[in-house]
Amino acid sequence: MMGPKTTWQAIADILATEGVRHLFGLPGNPRQLYEALLDHPEITPVLVREESSGGFMAHAYARVTNGPAVCFGSPAPGVANLVPAIMEAQVACLPLIALGAAAPQSTLGQGAFQECDQLGMMRPVTKWAWRITSPERAPWAMRRAFHLATSGQPGPVYVEVPSDVGLAQPEMPTYRPVPRPLRPAGDEEAVKAIADLLCQAEHPLLLVGGGGLLSGAQDEVQALAEKWRLALATTPGGRGIIHEDHPLALGLTGLYFNPVCAGAFAQTDPVLVIGSRLERFQASGWTILPEGARLVQVDIEPFEIGRSYVADAAVISDARLVLRQLLAALWKRLSPDSLPWREWSSSLAEAKAAYLSEVAQECRTEELPIRTKRIVCELGHTFGPETILVNENGSQDLWTYYVPYYRGRQGGLCVPLGEHTCLGLGVAGAIGAKLARPEKRVVCATGDGAFHTEMKELPTAVQYSAPVSWVVLDKRSFGWPKLHERRGGWQRYIAVDFEAQPDFAAVARASGCYGERVELPAEITPALHRALEANNSGDPPVLHFIVDDTEFGRGFRAQYRL
Repeated sequence: MMGPKTTWQAIADILATEGVRHLFGLPGNPRQLYEALLDHPEITPVLVREESSGGFMAHAYARVTNGPAVCFGSPAPGVANLVPAIMEAQVACLPLIALGAAAPQSTLGQGAFQECDQLGMMRPVTKWAWRITSPERAPWAMRRAFHLATSGQPGPVYVEVPSDVGLAQPEMPTYRPVPRPLRPAGDEEAVKAIADLLCQAEHPLLLVGGGGLLSGAQDEVQALAEKWRLALATTPGGRGIIHEDHPLALGLTGLYFNPVCAGAFAQTDPVLVIGSRLERFQASGWTILPEGARLVQVDIEPFEIGRSYVADAAVISDARLVLRQLLAALWKRLSPDSLPWREWSSSLAEAKAAYLSEVAQECRTEELPIRTKRIVCELGHTFGPETILVNENGSQDLWTYYVPYYRGRQGGLCVPLGEHTCLGLGVAGAIGAKLARPEKRVVCATGDGAFHTEMKELPTAVQYSAPVSWVVLDKRSFGWPKLHERRGGWQRYIAVDFEAQPDFAAVARASGCYGERVELPAEITPALHRALEANNSGDPPVLHFIVDDTEFGRGFRAQYRL
C-alpha cells in the first residue's frame, strides 16, 4: 500500500513513476494537483496563458518524444478549453493524457460551483474518459490511462478527479506501471500475400502515414527505399520517416502534392499504405488511386482497414513489425539486383532531381510582396535539417508542407496539425516541442490569423527559457476563407480581412522576445540569420514577413482548380 496520501499526491507520484517531466496547464485551486507537485521537482508545471495552449503544447510534446504528454484543466471552463487540443490529438493519434479537476462527487447534481458534464465533453474526442469516484481507484485509473494512450492506435485519454475525491486520504494500493507500448505482429500468411503482390508489380509505391512514424519504422522504410528501390511518399503525419533529400522520397500526398509525386501516383500499382487513414486532404478527395490500381493497407487499428478504399490485401499490425516481416519475405522471393520496378524507380529519382533544380531557380524570385515559397526555402537552408518544424495550416504556411521547398530529415522532426487543423496549435505547440527537445532548434511557420490566436504564449516561451523561432507570414487576412470568397466570384470580401493589424515584431519585443519586420526579398536571409543568432543566445525570435496572399502551391491549386 502507498500510505495515507491524498488522491492528487498519489497521482503526482504516478506521473513521476511514468517518467513525466512537464505538465502543461493553468491551475485553479492549487490543492487540486499543483501542491502535490512540490514533492516532485523533476516535474515542471508549465504555466500557460490559457488552457487550450497547454493542450497544444502537450500535443507537440507527445509528437516529438513519441511518448505520453500530460495537460491539466481546472473545472468547467478549464476542461472545456482543452477540448480542441484533445480533438486534434485524437485524429493525430497522439498519446496525450488530460487530467481534469471537477466539482465534488458528494453534491453531484445539486448545481455546485462549476459543475458540468465534463465527461460528456470528453467522451467523443478520447479513447477513454473516466471519473475517479473513490480514491482507491486512482492507481487503477492512471494505469489504464497510460496503457490505453500508448498502446494500439495511440490517442488521448481523460481522467477526472472530483474535488472531494482528490483531497481524500485513504490507504492507496501500490502503483504498478504496465509495459508500454504493446505491439502486435502481422499474420504471416497476410504478409506473404503482400510480398507476392509486390513481386508482380512494375510501378509500386509506398505511402507512409503517422502510424509508420509512431511505430518507429524509420530503419525499415529506409531499407525498402535503399535496398529494394521502393519510391515513397508520406502524409503530413508520416513526415520524418525518411530524409526528404533521399532520391526516392517524393514528398507529401494529396493537397500537398508536387508534380513528381502526383505523376507517380497517376501510374502506380499497387500502393502499399502504412499507418494512414487516407483522409480527404491526404487522398485528394479520395481520388489518389488510378483506376484499377491495387491497394495494400497496414494499420494497427482494425477500424481503419477499408475505411475509404477496399483493400486488395491488408494486415492488422504494428507498422515496424510488419515491415520487418515484409523485408524478410521479399528476400525469399526477389533479388535486389533484379527488381521489376528498378527502371521505374530510377525514372522517378531523375524526375525529382530535375524538379529540385526547377524549384531552386523558382525560389530566387524578387517579386513583391515577398513570395512565401522563397521564405520557406531560405528558412530550410538557414536553420538546417536538424530543426524541428512545427506547422500551422493556413493558406501561406502550407508552403512548409511542400517538398522540396522545405525538406526535413529522418527522425520525426516535424509537428503537423491533426486533421481538424485548429488555428494556433502550432504557434503554442512549438513551445512544447522545444521543452521536449531543448537541444534542437524549433521553428514554427504561421500565418497571421493563427498567430493572432496564440501569440499570448510568447511570454511563456520567455519564462521557461524555450527559444522557439516564429516566422509569421502576414497576408493581412484569413487566407483560406478569403480564397473561397474569391473563387465564388464575390464582389467584396466579408469578415476575412484584418483592417486593424498589430505590429507583430513590436508585440514580440514587448513580450521579451526578439522581433523584426521584413518587407523586401533581399532582407529575408539576413533576417533569418539574425533570428538564428537570437535563438542561439536564448531569445525567442519573431520574424514578421509581409507576403503576397494570392500564391498557392501546385497541389493546392490542383485540388481547388485554381
